[in-house]
Amino acid sequence: MVARFLESYSFTHAFYILLSPETEFSFKKYTNNNDPNNPWNLVSAYYRVFENGTIDYNPYMIQPPNGNTNMFANYKTALLATYLFLTGDSSALSNWSYVDNPSLAIMFVLFSLFISIYIMNLFIGLINNAIQKADNRVSYLIYKAEILAEIELFYLLPYQRRWNTWFLKYYYANVDIVREKVKEMIREGEWNTDEFSEMKQNLLKNLNIKYNPNNNIDYLNSEEKRI
Repeated sequence: MVARFLESYSFTHAFYILLSPETEFSFKKYTNNNDPNNPWNLVSAYYRVFENGTIDYNPYMIQPPNGNTNMFANYKTALLATYLFLTGDSSALSNWSYVDNPSLAIMFVLFSLFISIYIMNLFIGLINNAIQKADNRVSYLIYKAEILAEIELFYLLPYQRRWNTWFLKYYYANVDIVREKVKEMIREGEWNTDEFSEMKQNLLKNLNIKYNPNNNIDYLNSEEKRI
């Protein structure tokens, strides 16, 4: 957790240096300068358009800024903005254009990669420790497979999730129940070896059932009496 805090603090400091205003400003008094991080330059501005199509670039109306216009103007709100990034809320950066600020885009991508990789490793590590303490190897492997499957599905596109070649369907049946059902079918004369003969032979072999169409009923009866 200490490493996690230091990582978040480092990104907060980097965003603060990159996006904090270069000059003094006041929310109560309009400031006109070329500072791209000045809250007065980030708010919505309205301009007059003349009948001939020309635009008067002197703002006709400006929406007053507030503390949320540039959350990186203050270090406390910068920490809050970084915390919001962890929850998936990137609205603190919505006032800047990523095209005009490539360094900002690179910083945000790096933050997302580092955080997502760290959180995934952290969760998997915590689950590892919790399951190993319970000393249940089977549950651990099943749970780990489910988590890895969720992570893999998260990175797949919707049409990739529907590929049957990637996600096969497996059917599970209890061996004892299947063995009793096969014996019942043989006893009732419903076991037809003409259909799917190879598959049925493999099934009989795996279930350890000896099948002979001529005297197999007597064999099954004697086996049951012996058991």
